[in-house]
Amino acid sequence: MSVLKLTSDNFEPEVLNSDKTTIVDFYADWCTPCKMMSPIIDNIAEENNNIKVGKLNVDEEENIAIKYNVMSIPTIIIFKDGKEIKRFVGVTNKEVILNELK
Repeated sequence: MSVLKLTSDNFEPEVLNSDKTTIVDFYADWCTPCKMMSPIIDNIAEENNNIKVGKLNVDEEENIAIKYNVMSIPTIIIFKDGKEIKRFVGVTNKEVILNELK
């Protein structure tokens, strides 16, 4: 499954109202650690059809980042049934993220 570009227009239907567990990568284009996480997030999306994966640019969607108290990037938040169930801040190993989905 491909990675969704999340915006204020589609965040609610794609994440909060999703029937699938959703991983959201809060990032910025200028952020070097975010660039390190990007291929990991892409890989998770490609290999796991049972989850939804999206990326949200905090510079473009500051209101959503503020709502979820994203203070450092990258921040990866796992949502299930519209609620945050786990958060990772900084570069995180793929297996650590996937273990939270079990």
